[in-house]
Amino acid sequence: MLRSEFHADLQKLQDDLMNLGSMVEKATIKAIDALKTRDLVLSQKIIEEDDVIDDIRYEIEARCEDLIAKQQPLATDLRLIIAIMHIVGELERIGDYAEGVAKISLAMGDEAPLKPLIDIPRMAQKASLMTRQSLDALVQRDVDLAITVAESDDEVDALYDQIFRELVTFMIEDPRTIQRATYLLWVAHDLERIADRATNIAERVVYLVTGELSKLKEIFP
Repeated sequence: MLRSEFHADLQKLQDDLMNLGSMVEKATIKAIDALKTRDLVLSQKIIEEDDVIDDIRYEIEARCEDLIAKQQPLATDLRLIIAIMHIVGELERIGDYAEGVAKISLAMGDEAPLKPLIDIPRMAQKASLMTRQSLDALVQRDVDLAITVAESDDEVDALYDQIFRELVTFMIEDPRTIQRATYLLWVAHDLERIADRATNIAERVVYLVTGELSKLKEIFP
């Protein structure tokens, strides 16, 4: 394979990774919209579409392995392929969390959420933005943007803590709300994990650019 073909394959891998990122970002937002509007049909569609996300993840991984085996890339090219292999796994897990929210919505059935959904959609927006920014940082090889993603994780954690305290208060004051509160706790947990996965992607960007593989907040306190 000519070097030009090799780098064209690398670019295609990165492009397909970005498309997968767009898919999981949209799945997250749609899952929360379906939860808010009690759209069970949309929730079921999100669950079904997760199989497509899984298939794309494994297809990208296989192509990465093939390039390593056939081209034995070195230095930055090898780091990029390794980063893509890790990132595609993180994106697939984000898709799983969106699917998890959709499954919770189905479990709730026609029942309205315990309380108006204000902070949970805010969490979803922030986590989705982190996902998009982490991938933008990859394309731009932008360490500063990757650091911004890591810093945003603190905001999502703070929202999760706030939601957790509020829902626990509901449960203490009225045990009849426990099941409905638990549903929302699960949703908030899934969103908090999406933000963590986006942070993991940002860490891989730093690895790609600097060759340093560590927790972002340890490298850049």
